[in-house]
Amino acid sequence: MSERKSVLLRLDPAVHDALARWAGDELRSTNAQIELLLRRALAEAGRMPGHVGAIRRPGRPRSG
Repeated sequence: MSERKSVLLRLDPAVHDALARWAGDELRSTNAQIELLLRRALAEAGRMPGHVGAIRRPGRPRSG
C-alpha cells in the first residue's frame, strides 16, 4: 500500500458525532467514512486522480 498522509481536521462536535454514527452504521471508522465521502465528492466533481487506489471495503479485514 502506498504511504498515507495525515491531516488535522477540525469539526463541529455535532458534525463529528453525526459522521461517527454514520460510520458505525456502515462498519467503518470515522476516518474511513470521511475518506469515502471525500472520494465520492472528488469523483462527482471530475477531480479524482486516475492513479488513486481503491478504498478498502467496510468491516474487518479477512484473515488469510
